[in-house]
Amino acid sequence: MSQLKDPIREGIARGWKVMGGPYASAPERMTCDVAIIGSGAGAGITAELLAKAGLQVVIIEEGPLKSSSDFNQKESEAYPSLYQESAARKTEDKAINILQGRCVGGSTTVNWTSSFRTPASTLKFWQDKFGLAGYNVEALAPYFAQAEQRLNITPWLVPPNENNDLLRRGAAKLGIPASAISRNVKGCWNLGSCGLGCPTNAKQSMLVTTIPAALDLGAQLLVETRAESFELANGKVTALVCSSNRGSGKKTAAGQETRAQAAIKIVAKHYVLAGGAINSPGVLLRSGAPDPHGVLGARTFLHPVVMSSSVFEQKVEAWNGAPQTIYSDHFLETQAIDGPIGYKLEAPPLHPVIFASTVPGFGQGQHDLLKSFPHNHTLLALLRDGFHDESPGGKVKLRSDGSAVLDYPLTPYVMEGGRKALLSMMEIQFAAGAKQVLPLHEMAQPYTSWAQARDAVNALPMKPMLTRVVSAHVMGGCGLAGTERQGVTRPDGVHWQLENLSIHDGSLFPSSIGANPQLSIYGAVNRLAQGLAKTLSGRDVTLA
Repeated sequence: MSQLKDPIREGIARGWKVMGGPYASAPERMTCDVAIIGSGAGAGITAELLAKAGLQVVIIEEGPLKSSSDFNQKESEAYPSLYQESAARKTEDKAINILQGRCVGGSTTVNWTSSFRTPASTLKFWQDKFGLAGYNVEALAPYFAQAEQRLNITPWLVPPNENNDLLRRGAAKLGIPASAISRNVKGCWNLGSCGLGCPTNAKQSMLVTTIPAALDLGAQLLVETRAESFELANGKVTALVCSSNRGSGKKTAAGQETRAQAAIKIVAKHYVLAGGAINSPGVLLRSGAPDPHGVLGARTFLHPVVMSSSVFEQKVEAWNGAPQTIYSDHFLETQAIDGPIGYKLEAPPLHPVIFASTVPGFGQGQHDLLKSFPHNHTLLALLRDGFHDESPGGKVKLRSDGSAVLDYPLTPYVMEGGRKALLSMMEIQFAAGAKQVLPLHEMAQPYTSWAQARDAVNALPMKPMLTRVVSAHVMGGCGLAGTERQGVTRPDGVHWQLENLSIHDGSLFPSSIGANPQLSIYGAVNRLAQGLAKTLSGRDVTLA
């Protein structure tokens, strides 16, 4: 793999304007047409379109610039360098572990490539509850199509690996429909290490598509640079204050390296906040942004995930092959949108560190589970939060040091949905031929029959901390709405109270999606960024 081309290093060699971290220091003051905070799904789409429109763009990324030359399929290096809080970000009460990217390309650099358009039922909910009449299937379709073409999002035609095929086979035996997942890849080597950064540049993340396109058009990129706060006056942003996020070389009394605090002020005509849900509300909270109706940071959603682990006679080797290629929406489509919480079923890839840190137990029990790793198969259920009064999501707050944290109460309604999801997944795994199944709950034990597992899970207390809950999808906190009483952001993506600030990331969504959200961000932001480019430059631009 060392013989492969590295488009990032090639771009730097031919003159990309990259500053911060190991590159040249940024000046104390910069001016531009548009400053974009973040470099993930929303930021990348926006950067390419605005640069195409001839605007001077500066992209500010908190994490490092890593590339295929750095991606060596080692968890020990990937998690600390590519993820928020070294892949250990948690909700305020520590009950939910959250995986989010923190590098150029954001979560698109480390996600598992699953791509779904926003479900029609979700869009209908937004229209009915949040006054978003323009957010319908027909209006968004051309913007999704452009994003799919630009990022090579197509159905995965390679036969699924055993990990995913077990979901397909088990569901089929129970008469549950399952389908193939579309993926944003080109020339995929089927290695299975998508979550550690793609070493072959096959994943069409923002790292290898829109960010390079914007840089080729003259955009500037600041890396290892943290957006601290906006300066505000008269209903506008007047400046963005950033700091270097690179280590200072000095140590605290506890032996930790302190962060360099060189201040950078960026003055732009327009600002785009695309730091991702949790971080985007955090910037606005640190800035003292106007919030007359108390909606900033509220209605932040996670798709809380519960999981069921199982052991098969044959080897599964869930780390090999495309990570997610089969799904079932049966338990979404059979639930009324305001009834019991619905859930999407998928089969995640397994790697040793993630596996060992997620499964419950200790001592001999955990030893036995780790020993079964090559034979292990896990299913996950994405719970569709935000559609019911008893599933209001969480709220982003600031810690004493100014960093953002999500308070996300796991309500009895959500946890009862978790119980139903565990039952569904266990039944599928037994139908697929599992020898034993272990729902990821601290009080559960390995079960060897469906009847035994069903009775045990029906008796388990579904409580936070006892039930293992994780998430890789964070949405909301700066929600779109047709009125300022219901949301932070207007339907065109502009902040309701700050006329030169747009929000272009997953924090826009007024509920969860009910599907892996990257394509929803691509489609919605493609539309918003085209409109913004026209407003700022008078030019029509598209991704195609």
